[in-house]
Amino acid sequence: MEQRNLIIAIAVSVAILIGSQVVTAVFFPPKPAPVATQTTSTGTGTTADGSAAPSAPAAASEQPLADRGQVIAATSRIAIHSPRLTGSIDLKGGRLDDLVLNDYRETVDPTSPNIILLSPVGAANAYYADFGWVPQEPGVVLPGPDTVWQAQGDQLAPGQTVTLTWDNGQGLKFERRFELDENFMFKVTQRVQNDSGQTVTLFPYGLIARHGTPHLLNYYILHEGLLGVLDGSLVDNVSYKDIREKKQINYSSTGGWLGITDKYWLVALVPDQAAKITARFSHTLAGTTDLYQADYRGEATPLAAGASAENSTQLFAGAKVVSLLDKYGDEYKIPLFDRAVDFGYLYFLTKPIFRVLDFLYGLVGNFGVAIMLLTVLIRLILFPLANKSYKAMSKMKALGPEMTKMKERFKDDKARMQQEIMALYKKEKVNPAAGCLPILVQIPIFFSLYKVLFVTIEMRHAPFFGWIKDLSAKDPTSVLNLFGLLPYHVPDLGPLNLLSIGVWPLVMGFTMWMQQRLNPAPPDPVQARIMSLLPVIFTFMLGQYTAGLVIYWAWNNTLSVAQQRFIMWRMGVKA
Repeated sequence: MEQRNLIIAIAVSVAILIGSQVVTAVFFPPKPAPVATQTTSTGTGTTADGSAAPSAPAAASEQPLADRGQVIAATSRIAIHSPRLTGSIDLKGGRLDDLVLNDYRETVDPTSPNIILLSPVGAANAYYADFGWVPQEPGVVLPGPDTVWQAQGDQLAPGQTVTLTWDNGQGLKFERRFELDENFMFKVTQRVQNDSGQTVTLFPYGLIARHGTPHLLNYYILHEGLLGVLDGSLVDNVSYKDIREKKQINYSSTGGWLGITDKYWLVALVPDQAAKITARFSHTLAGTTDLYQADYRGEATPLAAGASAENSTQLFAGAKVVSLLDKYGDEYKIPLFDRAVDFGYLYFLTKPIFRVLDFLYGLVGNFGVAIMLLTVLIRLILFPLANKSYKAMSKMKALGPEMTKMKERFKDDKARMQQEIMALYKKEKVNPAAGCLPILVQIPIFFSLYKVLFVTIEMRHAPFFGWIKDLSAKDPTSVLNLFGLLPYHVPDLGPLNLLSIGVWPLVMGFTMWMQQRLNPAPPDPVQARIMSLLPVIFTFMLGQYTAGLVIYWAWNNTLSVAQQRFIMWRMGVKA
């Protein structure tokens, strides 16, 4: 296969892959999240002997919606204070349903509101974690969403626990103890004392409930929705749409974890890693409102008269910081916990690239500079391959005059022209395919870096220099207002956003054009025209992508031009 055909095929493939995301985002934007309401549902599972066993309960009863702050102020609560979290536990129901992330804000503006992760029932988009027991025998009174607990402890903080207690009046006494570390990991320990004079069988459960479909980015490289590692396997293919269609998906597992993920945030249950559990992702409707739930139910726990039982669950609720996920995975033996970050199928590349990028950031203190240093390292690793490629292309460039003569001589005989060109390559020991391999190697690296920039919270709101305040967002400047020189803001133009090109995409397009000018022109005029359009196409395509990726591409092109120009100078080839 001729070199240029392969290069064109690769370039067009990349453009199609990139363009598909732009088309999806522009022409098929996500529907707005419906207003949240609440409902009640029940379900049954199966015990080991095949008899009916209760499942974890679902969302609470329907209530009229009110302002989040008013709902919180109207209920009795225990405050949560830690370096990274602020919130409260509702004594009615004993739920963790109010959580704000201290370190993260909605926009790059330092005065913008903090990210709200969890919200109580009665407020819009309720999102909470709940724990408890379900009975095997009918008629056993257990704590539920309307139970008012008594609190021991005035606030939950690192090193400061809170214990909730409740007596069912029939001999069963319940405790729910909350603990919190310096970051985002809670520990919830449930204990029940049986003084009823008869044997009772209970099943522990934990659940995460979300009311209303959140605003989704709808990018094919990002999973948002139900997530977990169950029975040793990563379950990252259950989107909100999937569970709406399937209604319920059940799993059996020993240990593992499960929850609901956003792009940067995660709420996940982590049961005892030695316990056998039945896990479930489910969806129900309250009118037109979607209710999503991730829950698990533990094994049956028989309680003889006078006996007690205890069950502990870790709950992660916070930002998906890779180093923290790695730390928790090691500390609590949580399988594949770092895969809560959607590193994708190229995990073997994306995770190492992230580690190197994060290490470089620790050295220089700027992720943009770290990206440029990473580009240099990648080019050093690929230097022998690229050097061989550039030498081959320089030889082909030197053969340009002879090839031009051949095209004139055999312009009416394409087959003969190709034969003569291949004979010339053979005579001069030029491999026309030598330039393909570096491009093939660069493609997975390119997509892996894009994945890292897009999905890791470390890149969120990370500044570069000048007008780039967020490397994970597109260049905010626009040619439509002369990059800020004209006194008006460029509005959202819908499908025409493709025309709103910033400074860095133009720099990238120029460097791509420079690199192309150093390469030998394709002998086919049609191929030559297609190749000449690629810098323009990529400028518009990448103009809608993260600034960090565009900076990488522009810097990589610049290094390529410098390397190729040096080789051409040494070989005496005119640029």
